[in-house]
Amino acid sequence: MTDRLPPLTALRAFEAAARHLSFAQAAAELHVTPAALSFQIKSLEEHLGEPLFIRLNRAVKLTKAGETLAPGLTDSFQTMSNAWSATKRLQNNNVLTVTAGPALTAKWLAPRLFEFARAHPEIELRFTASLSQLDLHRDSVDVAIRFGQKEFDDLYSVPVRKEWATPVMTPELAKIYTTPESLIDAPLIHDDSINFLSPRCDWETWFQVHKLPYPADKVGAHFSNADHAIDAAVAGVGITLGRRPIIIKDVMEGRLVTPFPIALEMNARFRFLCLPGAEKRPQIAAFRDWFLEEIEKTSHFSDNMKIIPIEEALAR
Repeated sequence: MTDRLPPLTALRAFEAAARHLSFAQAAAELHVTPAALSFQIKSLEEHLGEPLFIRLNRAVKLTKAGETLAPGLTDSFQTMSNAWSATKRLQNNNVLTVTAGPALTAKWLAPRLFEFARAHPEIELRFTASLSQLDLHRDSVDVAIRFGQKEFDDLYSVPVRKEWATPVMTPELAKIYTTPESLIDAPLIHDDSINFLSPRCDWETWFQVHKLPYPADKVGAHFSNADHAIDAAVAGVGITLGRRPIIIKDVMEGRLVTPFPIALEMNARFRFLCLPGAEKRPQIAAFRDWFLEEIEKTSHFSDNMKIIPIEEALAR
């Protein structure tokens, strides 16, 4: 057995076959015939000096040598693919792909994007509204805007101010439910999209902070997306705890009101994320600067609100 690396095509054929545990599926992925793929794997086994697969009647199984080799090759090919994708993106300075959560996209970003487009007509902006876990090294995304408590030490990260939430309702409901105590009997809408936070920022916490009993048997509408909870509040279904960027447009345009000038500050915030070094690319730098400027434009929205950190409120 020689220490010289075998041909890349043979390693690629083995990696695909090991991942699928099927020569036919691996051949289809690599756009070669099963016979050609089998030849490549056979040459790799000869180069190694022992078999990598146990050939069964209608399937294949990895040998101990195959199990040892496969994970490292999969990681290596993924690393090469990531590097190639990142290098290709460097060549295109007029396309910017951004991902953000559905609620932020619908309620905050989308209504403002015409300003960015007007200021930067040379940039083609592509948006993906998703909360899925993304790998910026692997996925074809330039910028991610994510909300939560997690730090991203391996990425270029610009955190913005901590977020807060306060009860929001239609002006008509605000005439009925005029005090925090009155909300005990109000129809409550629950935004379950932030239930992962610790401490939680939900109705039970809000009542606890106000030293009010939370009815154990109280029911209400639950939504997995924050924008759906806000839309339900706009429709008059009930009252919800709304986060600043998600409610700001509806409040400023009069569809919702914030009758109680007390907000709970979460130990969570939005972050602007991209790969280290990518922040220097013109389109990413332009979008980052615009994003931060737009946040500052609405900073006055918090001026009349008494903002209390949840941890401090619960400790009272």
